[in-house]
Amino acid sequence: MTERAAPDAVVIGAGPNGLVAANVLADAGWRVLVLEAADHPGGAVRSDRGVHPDYVNDLFSSFYPLAAASPVLRALDLERFGLTWSHAPAVLAHPLPDGRCAVLHRDQDRTAASLDALAPGDGEAYLRLLARWDRLAPDLLGALLTPFPPLRHGVPLLARLRSAGGLRLLRMLTLPARRLGEEEFTGPGGPLLLTGCGLHADLFPETPGSGAFGWLLVMLGQRHGWPVPAGGAGRLTDALVRRLTARGGDVRCGTPVARVVVRHGRAVGVRTADGEPVPARRAVLADVPAPALYGGLVGWQDLPARLRADMRRFEWDYPTFKVDWALSRPIPWTAPAAGTAGTVHLADGVDHLTRHSADLATGTLPARPSAVLGQMTTADPGRSPAGTEAAWVYTHLPRGMADDGLRETMTERLEAVVERFAPGFRDTIVGRRVLAPADLQRLNANLVLGALNGGTAAVHQQLAFRPVPGAARPRTPVAGLYLASASAHPGGGVHGAPGANAARAALRAARLSRTRLSHERRPAWPSAPS
Repeated sequence: MTERAAPDAVVIGAGPNGLVAANVLADAGWRVLVLEAADHPGGAVRSDRGVHPDYVNDLFSSFYPLAAASPVLRALDLERFGLTWSHAPAVLAHPLPDGRCAVLHRDQDRTAASLDALAPGDGEAYLRLLARWDRLAPDLLGALLTPFPPLRHGVPLLARLRSAGGLRLLRMLTLPARRLGEEEFTGPGGPLLLTGCGLHADLFPETPGSGAFGWLLVMLGQRHGWPVPAGGAGRLTDALVRRLTARGGDVRCGTPVARVVVRHGRAVGVRTADGEPVPARRAVLADVPAPALYGGLVGWQDLPARLRADMRRFEWDYPTFKVDWALSRPIPWTAPAAGTAGTVHLADGVDHLTRHSADLATGTLPARPSAVLGQMTTADPGRSPAGTEAAWVYTHLPRGMADDGLRETMTERLEAVVERFAPGFRDTIVGRRVLAPADLQRLNANLVLGALNGGTAAVHQQLAFRPVPGAARPRTPVAGLYLASASAHPGGGVHGAPGANAARAALRAARLSRTRLSHERRPAWPSAPS
């Protein structure tokens, strides 16, 4: 490829962050080329009919509350490019072994009534938490999804924090999910919703900040739902690709990148695995995990020694073990309300969630795992024939747990968990696909060791510490190279923020460069006549 024909930017990886970055750059008039190693775009946003030809199952992610709320994705207006959101009748359910059930509805009064049925007064307590969210949400989401520190949204957010309770609210945001549930509720429903949502990341019930993460997901579900793309997760990817190509961008799949080419401290392009050089006139954006970029695509000789030392401390989130099903009929829950929810959390109580977390921390394969279950036909009726259900379940495993020998064991244990809350469930299974951590990484190289979030969500690797201390902004030590993956702030989840932040940083650097060149070329100011 000649320099003249070179794109302005090369984006490594066609996951959601890479495609968002490419769209933002294309909107600014840049010529963009996205290079994807896999045969299909989408990263962890893909669907197929691999379980049963009549059923659509999502390979990785499924429900997208952050996408529905994200100013980044909403600004792309993907509905114009074929994306349609679909909602289950209820957002989230947490059944109890005795048949009672806490349910999050998009109608706040129905959510409150569900919690009141488990403990009178908990509905009012929930509405108080919701009122705090409503006062903070606009600037809180803006601060979370923009580069750290959040200069634009930070000052308004501080003002809102003061008016919403100041130090008391800040204290609430630091609480572990278990403690937040104990302080706000008297019954089991509210704590289970908060704590179960906190564990969607690799946060334990006793982890500081897990309460804030759980509160975030519950409140997003209340105000935006946890929607799914009608027709499968891949329809979100299709819309991003369609939008990009309409603006002149290009996506090349089956083209793994082997190296970022660095000259004189600047990224000038990439070299593919088959040796093809692909120059980039202005920037290279990498939608890959930080450990794959630093010391991988970019050699340590082009990076500061301090970064190499910091990357040794980089921590992955816990591996994921997932089972997809094609079911002959809806799951026969003992708690009928669970059948109305797109997502169902499975654990006997908060103590059960803590015991599972302790197993992860001590390297023990959970004998009775807690789990997250998705009812995809309930959320999107087109996913399978009428009267059936496409579904999945996942849990987390200890780090370093080998796949050999655990597939059969963990599949049996997860299906036993579902059977406990829905006797007769096993009789509905007509198709099954098991995805152990190694399978997830084989299908998507970014899901290293089955980690879904590009690194732990614990506080020591968030905000100014993500992916390493002092590297929260998308710029890297190599000029013209930007980290655009979930390893960058604000982390995992399908919201597009790392990609958009990286693209905006590249655009800003290009503007500054043009300004400097303009000043350098400006003729000297004529001297005053003598």
